[in-house]
Order: sequence, then C-alpha cells, then structure tokens
Amino acid sequence: MNIPSRYKPYVFGALAGLLQIASVAIAGQFFGTSTTFPRTAGMLINSIGFDVSQAQLGEFADGPAVLLTNWQTWFVIGIGIGAFLMSRATGTFKRERLPQMWTERFGPSMRTRFGLSILGGIVAIMGVRMAGGCPSGHGVSGLAQLGVSSLIAVTMFFVGGIITARLIYGRAGA
Repeated sequence: MNIPSRYKPYVFGALAGLLQIASVAIAGQFFGTSTTFPRTAGMLINSIGFDVSQAQLGEFADGPAVLLTNWQTWFVIGIGIGAFLMSRATGTFKRERLPQMWTERFGPSMRTRFGLSILGGIVAIMGVRMAGGCPSGHGVSGLAQLGVSSLIAVTMFFVGGIITARLIYGRAGA
C-alpha cells in the first residue's frame, strides 16, 4: 500500500474507526488493553497458590481457561504480533541491545534498564487502573463515544508523558 505520508494519519485513523465499529458490531466490545494485565497477574498469582479470591479481581483469578478465551488477551497478543510483522514488512525492524538515547542518559547497564522498566510498568498500570482505562481504551474507544472522562484522561496521559520524558531525557528528544 503506497500511501503518501501526509494522508497516512487519515487513512489509518479511518481504518481504526472501521475496526472499532466492527468490534462493537461483532463482539459488542470496545477496544482496550489494560484489563488484560491484572487478569493475567491474577491468574499467575492464583496459580502459585496465593488466595486472591478476596481481591477485586473477580473473573481475573479464574485461571488460564478464562484468560485464553478472553478476546482482550488475544487483542493484546495481536498488537505485538502485528507490530512485529509490520516492522519486518516495511523494513523498519531493528535489534538493539539498548536504545542510544537510553545509554547516553543512563549508561549500558541492562540491570538498570530492567529495574526501571519494571518500576515504570508498575507505576503505569496503577495509573491506568486509577484512570479507569488505558490510552487505547480512552483514546480510541472513549473518545469515539465522546466521553468527557476519556478526553480528560487522554489529555492527562499526554501531559504526564511529556513531563516524564522531559524529566528523564531533558531536551535530548526535542
């Protein structure tokens, strides 16, 4: 598909909108990914013997059968597979041990990268749960429904992301 760069946001935005309509028409569900992570965590915690029945996980702790039959789990897996396949198809795939911007700021330690990634993931998922959804859920589904809470959440996601990037990297990315 040879689409001029200036039209790509419109073409792919329209395709995302059509996919959203199909998702609601066929599955009765809007897009979102953040629920998959506590669902998976609940299943993993339950599988090693911790009783999470009193936690606010509901169906999330019911085990692999619920996890693997849930459309959101496959949606999240598909995002990763689709991104990989498209990067290969477009020739933009590249392997690197650590991004150059990271090593310039924090050095070459994989331990530091791993630790800060885990910490960042924990903070991010806590924020997503407090916001009542993730950027894809609010940004694609919530805004498509003209949700005021989604407009506020998306605005805060962007503001928080810009502030965090500036604090971590300074003006290096600007």
